[in-house]
Amino acid sequence: SETMAPMMLQFLQCKTFGNHKIPEGWIIVAAGNPPEFNKSVREFDVVTLDRIKLIPVEADFSVWKEYAYQESIHPAIISYLDVKNQNFCQIETTVDGKMFATPRGWEDLSRLIEVYEKIGKAVDRDVIFQYIQHPGISKDFANYLELYYKYENQYQVDEILKGVIKEELCEKLVRAPFDEKLSVIGLVLSKLGNLFKEAMEQENYTAALMEQLKLFQDGTNKSATSRLGDVVTALSMERHRKKAADLLSRREDYRMRRVLHKLQDYLQILKVDHLEDTSAAWDRLRSLFAKESRAYDEMIDQCGEALEHGFDFMEAAFGDSQEMVIFITNLNTNYYCIRFLQEYECQRYYQYNKKLLFEDREGELKKRIDAAFRG
Repeated sequence: SETMAPMMLQFLQCKTFGNHKIPEGWIIVAAGNPPEFNKSVREFDVVTLDRIKLIPVEADFSVWKEYAYQESIHPAIISYLDVKNQNFCQIETTVDGKMFATPRGWEDLSRLIEVYEKIGKAVDRDVIFQYIQHPGISKDFANYLELYYKYENQYQVDEILKGVIKEELCEKLVRAPFDEKLSVIGLVLSKLGNLFKEAMEQENYTAALMEQLKLFQDGTNKSATSRLGDVVTALSMERHRKKAADLLSRREDYRMRRVLHKLQDYLQILKVDHLEDTSAAWDRLRSLFAKESRAYDEMIDQCGEALEHGFDFMEAAFGDSQEMVIFITNLNTNYYCIRFLQEYECQRYYQYNKKLLFEDREGELKKRIDAAFRG
């Protein structure tokens, strides 16, 4: 804006911001919206442009989709935008004012849908319009969301991932329109992704707990309960410090609280059992920790079984078709699926993935050959 321009120029020319000098070797990175999206800003003048590298950034659904999986954006939104990615980011100026749908709006809507589902409240068009302020898109998504919940009830994806695959449902899906097929595939992927996410969180939690127990083992020559008490106090102080500095995400804070609660449980067990000898206490703590480790192993097994059942369903309904390609492609996009498949060996995933890679290369080679002949 006009008021910021002189300070911006000083920042770029002198590498100072008020009385504060930027340390040597630092690179300044800034982001902002262009004038068409923000009335209070203007185009950069030549003096400023001559001192910066300007990189235009455009909304890209294929890129955002990876982020969406990692941040657990509601699967109805992902599958809807898969079909209608032209509605991912739209900004229009009409006689009635601006109409828009933005990535931020979709993410905020996702959080609201999650809350509404927990309290059993319906998400209608008026609620959607509060976040997707484009009448046509909000109406279209409201209709889609209604169908999405219908498919979720009809196809019983939870049962599918437990190995209950009904022939009549597979036949129904084969005859269904493409957007219905895509929605069901999205439901399967979403349920799998949530399972993988929980397993990954258990892995991270187990690793964080083990790290704290190692601090107990490496502690000073105190009684076992004093050692573990010191570990609990230090971790609690670290959490409060990071919270105050805004260095903890919600997920990290939840994990840290889980570890604290478990360590407090362990401390109480040592006190009740009067285990002050560090060697005996360490043996007890290892046996307690083994339960957490087994819980993680069980989750990995459950996730593996669910993935195999997912493949059973896809093969029963679609065989080796474009729907299977969509399924594999989305597995390759989903952050939690990728992390899980690094730990779990699924032969069918590798087989289909290898075939998909081969077909992609074959298609690219054909394009090059065609281009060469045209040249």
